[in-house]
Amino acid sequence: MTRPIVGIDVSAVPAQPRGAGRYIVELVRALHARDQIDLRLESRRSDRSRWVDIAGGARVDAVVPDDRGRRMVWEQTRGPSFVDRWGIDVHHGPHYTTPERTKVPKVVTVHDMTFFDHPEHHERLKVPIFKRAITQAVKRADALVCVSEPTARRLRQLLDPQCPVHVIPHGIDHRLFTVDAQEADDARLLEPLGARPPFVAFAATLEPRKDVGTLVRAFDRIADDHPQLQLVVAGGQGWGPDTLGEALASARHRDRVVRTGYVDDAVVPALFRRSEAVVYAAIEEGFGLPVLEALACGAPVITTAGSVMDELAGGAALTVPFGEMAALAAALDRLVCRDDGLASRRSYGLEVAARYTWERTAAAHESVYRAVADSASGAAGSSR
Repeated sequence: MTRPIVGIDVSAVPAQPRGAGRYIVELVRALHARDQIDLRLESRRSDRSRWVDIAGGARVDAVVPDDRGRRMVWEQTRGPSFVDRWGIDVHHGPHYTTPERTKVPKVVTVHDMTFFDHPEHHERLKVPIFKRAITQAVKRADALVCVSEPTARRLRQLLDPQCPVHVIPHGIDHRLFTVDAQEADDARLLEPLGARPPFVAFAATLEPRKDVGTLVRAFDRIADDHPQLQLVVAGGQGWGPDTLGEALASARHRDRVVRTGYVDDAVVPALFRRSEAVVYAAIEEGFGLPVLEALACGAPVITTAGSVMDELAGGAALTVPFGEMAALAAALDRLVCRDDGLASRRSYGLEVAARYTWERTAAAHESVYRAVADSASGAAGSSR
């Protein structure tokens, strides 16, 4: 089989994608550009135009309900018959879930195991749904994709999958996330946000496991020593309490914290390039793409010790224990003062980031699709 027909469920991607949503968008874009498979997309009913723009030559079937609850019910009730009639060789569920009863060979991506290990950092209603989805994926998938080796290790420890588990890291859009940009161009992007150097930057969806409250308190501790320094927090509000707002309420230097809300993809690299430090000190992630994107921009980075982000950065970032405000404040002060190791970490960070491209990610997925399709074809042939 030279060109397998692959159907990808893109119905879970929100209008403002981050994290897993970014992975799905960039994977589809890279698969379409490579043109090595026949690509079909299964989208929400109101979302067809976006996917036509991303992958113009691909067939887009806008059949999935828009409402999240109805979408998840549809996947297991009407989804199997749709997939079986779709005329595809492989179905890819890129966001933990898959139609369980379909006869089509299945690939499922597992982004992290925090629904099992840190349920307190997810919406309460989501935890049993996604724990079950991951468990069923392990039982029913023909192949699993994990976005990092730590995620794959934990998946094997907890659920002992019998199908192949492939570790395929995310990529970086090196056209956007680069050191090669004019300072004046970046300034024009940042000015509407109220972000003026020098500043410390955070860019991700605001939710409990990102621990932005500790970042605000750490900034507040060093702010007296750096009177021109701002903290810029970019990202839309996710689920859970407004921990940023709660931290700001008691911060002495709240007037120097810029809360931008969601920002366009083009703005994030400018924010990283012009920062004194990028902080991404979440408790745990499946991958932690902002760390690599910041390194690709030449930014000094602080992340969580012992996490997948620490493993990916490989010494190019400073690390602090999760939730330890004093350690984070000390690391921030070290970077703002431009410590002696900054130049070597920056150089190594660029080297690390260069290893990750979406084209490489797409090529690795294509290998999985082909292996699954070939295995299914061989099994069908031997049964005749």
